[in-house]
Amino acid sequence: MADLNGKVALVTGASRGIGREIAIRLAGDGATVAIHYGANLGAAQDVLKTIEDAGGRAFLLQAELDVSDGLFTETFEEFDRGLAKCSGQTGLDILVNNAGQIMFGSVERLRPAEFDRAFAVDVKAPFFLTQAALPRLRDGGRIINISSATSRIVNPDVVSYAMAKGALEVFSKTAALHLGARGITVNSVAPGPTATAEFLRLTESNPDFVEQAKAQSALRRLGTPADIANIVAFLASEEGGWITGQLIDATGGTFLG
Repeated sequence: MADLNGKVALVTGASRGIGREIAIRLAGDGATVAIHYGANLGAAQDVLKTIEDAGGRAFLLQAELDVSDGLFTETFEEFDRGLAKCSGQTGLDILVNNAGQIMFGSVERLRPAEFDRAFAVDVKAPFFLTQAALPRLRDGGRIINISSATSRIVNPDVVSYAMAKGALEVFSKTAALHLGARGITVNSVAPGPTATAEFLRLTESNPDFVEQAKAQSALRRLGTPADIANIVAFLASEEGGWITGQLIDATGGTFLG
């Protein structure tokens, strides 16, 4: 377990899937966690209860990430209030830009609104959330951006999502260089096929796809949300402090050969 006692973390898209597991893991390691959610209050409350029942500290933070002006001033004012009420702390140590919006559609079929939404959630929101977080982010802090294997493994049916995740990876490297003088590390983590509830729902009618995905991994299985949370927890810890500007391939060795 990482030692995150006294740290403050914000995890976007933390009401379900990989984000949920990351929030629970960071809280279990001692951090006070802001559980961001968009619309699913019930799922976010369930994450909060899970953390509190285990003796951890967390609070809810609602925000729509595809807002037109891209500014998150009010979001972080609410973050400050929620943090003070939850633990009496101020500031931020760990920002996990996990929320994503996968949009299906090839070059011939994708519509402008779908393209724009993918980039709004997967590129614009992490950029401006980071911008708004920086005055609160302490020196020696951590920024961890959740990318996707689709930036490496080509799938024409998710072209806008893959393009957006590629842009997020460029942002991660650029921010790592820019913020390094403050001791802030910035890294990307790129999961492959991961057995979240949403993934299993989308593939329940196509079991052959799941078996194929397992076979393409060197480890012959799907990833789990806990696999990704373990990597994030390491990067968030002191032990991960010499890693920055990197893309961590979290695919279980998919398509190694």
